Amino acid sequence: MLILYTETRNNDLVCLQWPSPPRNILLTKKNDTPKITESLIEYAQHIRSSYPGVHLLFERHVAEEVHGRLACPVYTTPAGVPAAALQHKTDMICTLGGDGTILHASSLFANTQRVPPILSFSMGTLGFLGEWKFKEYKRAFREVYMSGASAGYGSNLFTKPEGQHQQDDSHSPIPSSYNAAHAAAVQPTGWSSIRGKSMGSNRGARVLLRNRLRVGVFDADGNRIGGNSQDPSGSDSDVYAMNEVIVHRGGDPHLAIVEVFVGGRFLTEAVADGMIISTPTGSTAYSLSSGGSIVHPLVKSLLLTPVCPRSLSFRPLVLPANTPITLRLSEKNRGREVEVSIDGVRRSKGVGVGMEVRVFGERMKDKHGNWCGGVPSVVRGACGAEATGEDHWVGGLNGLLKFNYPFGEEVS
Repeated sequence: MLILYTETRNNDLVCLQWPSPPRNILLTKKNDTPKITESLIEYAQHIRSSYPGVHLLFERHVAEEVHGRLACPVYTTPAGVPAAALQHKTDMICTLGGDGTILHASSLFANTQRVPPILSFSMGTLGFLGEWKFKEYKRAFREVYMSGASAGYGSNLFTKPEGQHQQDDSHSPIPSSYNAAHAAAVQPTGWSSIRGKSMGSNRGARVLLRNRLRVGVFDADGNRIGGNSQDPSGSDSDVYAMNEVIVHRGGDPHLAIVEVFVGGRFLTEAVADGMIISTPTGSTAYSLSSGGSIVHPLVKSLLLTPVCPRSLSFRPLVLPANTPITLRLSEKNRGREVEVSIDGVRRSKGVGVGMEVRVFGERMKDKHGNWCGGVPSVVRGACGAEATGEDHWVGGLNGLLKFNYPFGEEVS
């Protein structure tokens, strides 16, 4: 489904405009948490009872856990097929958990530029990336589902544009291994079947587009190599990262010696435990713990942060988002390999001497000026004439990170 994001005058967020109702919803959750599993079942039952045209998609291990407790069809991937196969069928993602659950959901789309809108409910340890409370799930889902619906709910909801084939496989759910007998009863009904008022074409859900990193690994001869843990197929392609890419000495007792190039020019030979290249979204993660700056997610930039550098003069840098950064393991390195992790997931193969990790900022708009990249994160409230312009990020700093909290006072 081709989703339209329109800019607003009141703030730097964008409005979500569905061309037709989303039909395939991927539900993900934090693992090994019975309370969240119960919430997921409650949420799924609400969606199926209130929005009968929606198909529910799950990762296979989640489907195995919940299928016996849901009367509706439960769609997942066939045995042996990686969860990344869901990316071609998903119109929208809902996450129940903490920031790690959001990163995991994003990682399912690590090899494609298109990421569906993510509606996240904060049910984890910190929850800095997800501001919705689970008790608001009815309002939150409706706000996203109805975003873009016209006042009359749209009479031509499923009309195909000229030249488009009538069969659109992106709307067909993945064949289900569970509750398949119920699948024939599911029929798309569109916005017109939903009771209540439409959001209106000018009151779409607010979306924050979080830019990602595009990461490639190359051997000493400049040839691209695969083996990404984010890509089960092992294809030789770039990987997108929502938070950060880290080059680290790992279990080696010696400091890593990494040559750093910025914009194609040699910057420094870093002697440190490692190097972090992060997005503004990832600025509040490992980069912050390593002394990096906190950067607002709307600032299009990359952060270069050393981890425990030997030289105290090497300070964290904030660079333009379109600046290419290359990290090359030096011939002087005493160990012959360092570890590479992308959004907290260790790459299956390390980086040897002379090999390079090349990082670019993701392209957010195409040549026509349309939004084509980023991770669309649904935030609270509606945009348009009634938008208040409240910055949820500032509230997160104060409420979750206890920014500038008075010394000596207890944190409630």
